Amino acid sequence: MFGEYWSRKEHEKELSTASKITLEQLYERIKAGAKELNVIIKADVQGSVEALSEALLKLSTDDVKLKLIHNSEGAITETDVMLASASDAIIIGFKVRPGARVSEIIEKEGVDVKLYDVIYDAISDVRNAMEGLLEPIYEEVVQGRAEVLQVFKVSKIGTIAGTRVTDGKMTRNDAREVLSGFECGIGIENFNDIKEGDIIETYTKEEIARKL
Repeated sequence: MFGEYWSRKEHEKELSTASKITLEQLYERIKAGAKELNVIIKADVQGSVEALSEALLKLSTDDVKLKLIHNSEGAITETDVMLASASDAIIIGFKVRPGARVSEIIEKEGVDVKLYDVIYDAISDVRNAMEGLLEPIYEEVVQGRAEVLQVFKVSKIGTIAGTRVTDGKMTRNDAREVLSGFECGIGIENFNDIKEGDIIETYTKEEIARKL
């Protein structure tokens, strides 16, 4: 029984490697302006087909849509695979498996087939794929603050501020950093209007993945 389980898991893994819809390709779609995920659903009984279809369609938002290309009960067939290939769709199989001949066609066509025994797992994976279509947002995160103690004019360089780091840390492009409580010299490119008592604040932009 355990041997059959792991054999099936390895087979599912092999089917998933020949994927037309990868996160990298979803990112390329974002740049092209497309925000739609095409899906074909196959399940063992009609009740499961309807339940899975309804749950997945509810994932659609104004930003990203799930388009149901086809759904039906029964094993995954050659027709399903060719339809998925033509429409660049993912096949979701619930408690069904493709036969040996169909598996060969899946590999040849490079279609992504996801096989599940739990509806929640299918919903979770499709949600993750759809979130991959969303453009990320960027958040400014304060890295450190330094108080200007003294100002120096340096020929051919400009104004250099002698500072003490009061909070966080100050970093340079070469990865050197000065921690809170220590002093350092700071020059701001194309800006020389620095005065004693000024507070210099540095920040980074962090990419935040969007959720449905």
